Amino acid sequence: MIPSNHLNGSVVRRGKLRELIREHGFVSIPDLRDAMEVSESTIRRDLEALEESGEAKRTHGGVFSTGPTTAVKQFETKQNPGQWDKKRSIAQCAASLIEDHDTLLLDGGSTTYELARQLIGRPLQIVTNSLPVANLFSACDSVDLVLLGGAIHHRTGVTLGNFANQMLQSITVQKAFLSVAGINVRGFYNSNMLLVETERAMMKCADRTIIVADSSKFGRCSLTRLCEWSDVHTLVADSDLNDLWRTQVRETNVQLILASSAAAKPDEANDHLTDSSHSTAIHFKTCEATS
Repeated sequence: MIPSNHLNGSVVRRGKLRELIREHGFVSIPDLRDAMEVSESTIRRDLEALEESGEAKRTHGGVFSTGPTTAVKQFETKQNPGQWDKKRSIAQCAASLIEDHDTLLLDGGSTTYELARQLIGRPLQIVTNSLPVANLFSACDSVDLVLLGGAIHHRTGVTLGNFANQMLQSITVQKAFLSVAGINVRGFYNSNMLLVETERAMMKCADRTIIVADSSKFGRCSLTRLCEWSDVHTLVADSDLNDLWRTQVRETNVQLILASSAAAKPDEANDHLTDSSHSTAIHFKTCEATS
């Protein structure tokens, strides 16, 4: 049995590590070793524990903070723990669709924030209208970051409106990852009209639009329709999506990827179903008339 005083010491030490990392954004392992006055092996074990809990991301020579910001705590108050786990699994699966050096656009939803946490330390170009997402990457040397200007929506910490839309007209990205408030047979929805205008501008500057949404969003609509099914390339959801909606998606030309407890890169061959202990990838392709 491990002595209780040893366990308490680990908890206190990791709490101090957590605060150091959050305060500085990025801290090298030698600096942490000196600040905590313990061995590097102890620091590495503590960092492994923080990474497993989603509070830090280890990279070459140090560690980045990925702990929740105030905005994310606001997201979390609306979700039960199981719902947040679904968002995290969707984010892990979506991250497997991204190659190093890709140029991405991330909007300001809670699931896209979880996706951003999965990308810390990777070499990417990232455009975002989310202050929490931008804060994650602000101390990350591997990321070329562009923050869109505009009016700030205080509840979610995103920029939107004319300034953001004008910036997007001069930007081209390979993949845009967007979150939504509702999905039904007519398309995808969000609750803020100005945000929808900015998200439509995001879609126009992207080669591929990828929607990330947990299964609770299906069968719902919201104030404004963002787009139709034909405007979306890929939809990443969790494996609790019911059979009715799986059948509905089968009638579209959208790639559906279902994530469970962990993400695995989907097999993108057409018209097949791949099952594994990590994720399920379904690519439904409808027949198209040719002339």
